[in-house]
Amino acid sequence: MEKTVFLNGQYLKESEAKISIFDRGFIFGDGVYEVVPVVESTVLDKEPFLERFSRSLREIDLKLPFSQEELLNMIEKLIELNSVKEGGVYMQITRGVAPRDFAFPKDITPTCMAFSFEKNIINNPKAETGVKVATTKDLRWKRRDIKSISLLAQCMAKEDVSKKGAFEGWMVEDGMVSEGTSSSAYIVKDNTIITRPLTNSILPGIRRKIILEIAEKYDIKVELRPFSVEEAYKADEAFLSSATTFVLPIVEIDGKKIGNGKPGNVTKKMRELYINSALEIAGVKR
Repeated sequence: MEKTVFLNGQYLKESEAKISIFDRGFIFGDGVYEVVPVVESTVLDKEPFLERFSRSLREIDLKLPFSQEELLNMIEKLIELNSVKEGGVYMQITRGVAPRDFAFPKDITPTCMAFSFEKNIINNPKAETGVKVATTKDLRWKRRDIKSISLLAQCMAKEDVSKKGAFEGWMVEDGMVSEGTSSSAYIVKDNTIITRPLTNSILPGIRRKIILEIAEKYDIKVELRPFSVEEAYKADEAFLSSATTFVLPIVEIDGKKIGNGKPGNVTKKMRELYINSALEIAGVKR
């Protein structure tokens, strides 16, 4: 069955949704995007999502073509129209349609698109086995804090690690791990979670933000600092986070076993606490 998507104020069958070849998102990658997780047909993490989305738009001088309330209503309607119980909603805004010129054009209407998808987040079997990660060179630009739709460097990195048989890639710059190709990166040493502090070098992950809040609430130690590839190899545990994985254990990096090669206790605790928090937002009792 064809899904319903949102495009510029209309809800359309996916085969009917058309965008101009002169859209600046298509020509320049001039736009930003977000992904919000859905559990029990409920949108999670609304406030941090709106905060980050608004920030990315401000950083590229692009205005949301409708109110935040209307944006949330659109997301919820897509979930309803497509009967999504668990998964997410992807949305992006580009500067719009204009003759090809590098400078930002004036007085054009942004293009807004969104679609929903289903994915097993809570009972992800990879949470039991853990996943393999491979390192890859970080080829990205200097404003990684903006959630830009220009993702060619991440695609190249993902292809590189896919050929190595890894689930995810950790991008490396000057010997230090920056972040995953589509996730935030963490290691654990002596029961302390270690992850990079926020700078222009990494995306301010929403799951990262919530993980740090949970760690503070439950007195789990955290160090905000860069860590090297060599340090990651010697970690007791490692994990990643993203909108549609929450927390996933990493059991191998570049073919090297992490800890005992099984999901670690700190990682498992963080995943459990995160899921409990998500289910509470969704109104589900465990």
